Amino acid sequence: MKTLYPAIEPYADYHLPMDDLHRVYVEECGNRAGLPVIFLHGGPATGCKPHHRCFFDPERYRIILFDQRGAGRSTPGGELKNNTTQDLVADMERIRNHLGIERWLLFGGSWGAALALLYAQRYPQRVTGLIIRGAFLARRADLEWFTDGGVNRIYPEQWQRLLRSIPEAERGDLIAAITKRVHGPDELAQRRVAREWESWSAQVSLAYEYSPSDEEEHVSAGLLDQVRIEMHYASHHYFIAENQILEQCSRIPDVPTVIIHGRNDLVCPVESGWSLSRRLPRAAFQVLPRSGHVAHGEEMIHALVTATDEMAGFSP
Repeated sequence: MKTLYPAIEPYADYHLPMDDLHRVYVEECGNRAGLPVIFLHGGPATGCKPHHRCFFDPERYRIILFDQRGAGRSTPGGELKNNTTQDLVADMERIRNHLGIERWLLFGGSWGAALALLYAQRYPQRVTGLIIRGAFLARRADLEWFTDGGVNRIYPEQWQRLLRSIPEAERGDLIAAITKRVHGPDELAQRRVAREWESWSAQVSLAYEYSPSDEEEHVSAGLLDQVRIEMHYASHHYFIAENQILEQCSRIPDVPTVIIHGRNDLVCPVESGWSLSRRLPRAAFQVLPRSGHVAHGEEMIHALVTATDEMAGFSP
């Protein structure tokens, strides 16, 4: 089984101005002369982590990571103004131009997969290949599965904890109710609903690996910002038309593409990856029988590292 490459440090990191407000954190790792790849984190709003550099052979790849607007080390943290899907796709193109990269490989999971697909549709001539993990297609049905009448039937206990953080009269529109709370004047209510949303997300993402705490854990300002950005995107239907990603797959260039999906993914059920593969018939579609949503575990890491190793052979 393949494992992650050893930990590495960036050879460059900086904040790149995107407009008069946002400065996006960017880091470069690996081989300056290697195959360019951009890593697209999930969330939105989670930010990149050091182990994200390790999916790629540092001898063969020029690895680009960035924290999306308002997330991670980008500033201002939690900022919602000028923070849309279109802004993020445009930021990717600004980063590519800034680095003088002609074409690059896109590597994205969950929300990062949606961004990769949207970028490939907008800038097909700039893409050498795609590695898509746990595809999130940003359809209404995908959000409803997570927030109303779907996975809540699998984890009813954690779901009830989330519901109890919201007045009963407002539970018909969970996203609107959470958005109201995290922007409201009551700091305790802000932090309580942010904690329960994060716990719900962790339960669904990690499944049996999740260990809930009986204690009231501290809710940081960073976590509150993250939930605000997540609600911002969800309440605006991710700033794209319904079913846009699938309907515009014909715009994606005919480049090497791998779609990897865990059979036990309860955040983005495997139907998403299957539906995407039907629109990209030349893509390699892999369903991992023992994996879930997150990019860890032997089976998932083996598949992702194998994909990046094989993609290095497609360097133009």
